[in-house]
Amino acid sequence: MPNILKNTSLKAYNTFGIEASAKLFVEINSTNELLYLLGSDEFKENETLILGGGSNVLLTQNFDGLVLKNNIKGIELIEETEDEVLIRVGSGEVWHAFVLYCVDKNYGGIENLSLIPGTVGAAPMQNIGAYGVEIKDVFMDLEAIDRKTKEIKKFDKNACAFGYRESVFKNIYKNQYFITHVTFRLQKNPKLHLEYGAIKDTLKELEVTDPSINDVSKAVIKIRQSKLPDPAEIGNSGSFFKNPIISKNDFDSLKAEYPQIPSYPIDKTTVKVPAGWLIEQAGWKGKTIGEIGVHKNQALVLVNYGNGKGADIQALSKDIQASILEKYGINLHAEVNII
Repeated sequence: MPNILKNTSLKAYNTFGIEASAKLFVEINSTNELLYLLGSDEFKENETLILGGGSNVLLTQNFDGLVLKNNIKGIELIEETEDEVLIRVGSGEVWHAFVLYCVDKNYGGIENLSLIPGTVGAAPMQNIGAYGVEIKDVFMDLEAIDRKTKEIKKFDKNACAFGYRESVFKNIYKNQYFITHVTFRLQKNPKLHLEYGAIKDTLKELEVTDPSINDVSKAVIKIRQSKLPDPAEIGNSGSFFKNPIISKNDFDSLKAEYPQIPSYPIDKTTVKVPAGWLIEQAGWKGKTIGEIGVHKNQALVLVNYGNGKGADIQALSKDIQASILEKYGINLHAEVNII
C-alpha cells in the first residue's frame, strides 16, 4: 500500500515554487500501487490532483484533498525495424531526460522538444510542441486507468483527438483517467526539422554544417536557455499563455494597424499569432509587481521571484489578458492549469 501523508507542502512539487499544502499526499510508483489507491477510502472521499513535474500548474490556494505524485518510471524498447523503433515509457519519467536518452540512441523525432519541463505523461495531455514538432507527430498510443472503474484502456492517436496544446484529457475526459505509459514511434533515419525559429542560425553559431539529432537538440537547448529562466533559479512554468489562433480576416485587419505583427499560417482561413509579441508590445515585458512579474527576456513567461503567491500570479495573468483584449481584440488563454 502506498504511504499517504497528511498536510504536506507542495512547494517542492511545482516549478513556480508556490507555497501551498495538500491535505493528503501520496507518491505512486507503479500501476499496482495506483490500482490499490483507487480502491481506498482516501481516494473515494476526496477531490484529487495529479502532479507530474509540476511544471504546468499554478497553485492559488491549499489543496483540500488528495494529491497524487506520479513516479511511474521505465523505458522499454518494444519493437524495432530497420527504420524505426517503438518505445514504451512510464508516465512519471522526466520528459527532457527521455529526450536525451533518445538522442543518445540516435532515435529521432523529439529532439526539437528538448528542455521542455514536465513528465512524459503530461506530454500527450498537452500535445506539447516546439520548433515545428508536436507530440502527435511521434505518438503511437498510451495506456490510462479510469479512476472510477479501474479499467485499463488504450488510446491511439485518433482517440486522443490532439489539437493545439489540446487532447481529450484536457476536455471531455478531464480528471477521468490516470495516464500510466506512453508509446512513441521514433525514426532511425529522421528528417530533421530546422525551419522553425532560430535553429538554423544557432547551428551556424555552433559551426555545425551537417547536423545530427544531437546537434539539433543542443541548438534547441541553447535557444531555450537564452530565453527562458531556469525554474531552479526563478519560479516559473514556462509559457503561461497559448499562442492565439485567429481568423485570417481578423489578422489582416490587425496587420493594417500593426504592420510588424508576426504570424504563422495554420491553414487558408486561420493564423497563429505569437502571444509573447502581443504581451511585449502591450508593455508587460520585464514588469515586476512585488514578488512576481513578467520575465525580462520572454514576455510569455510569468515568474515568482521568491515568495510570490499563486493568487497574485493569477491576478497578473488576468490583467495581461484584459489589456491584450482591449488593445488587439484577441482573447489570450492560459496554457497552465490554475488550481
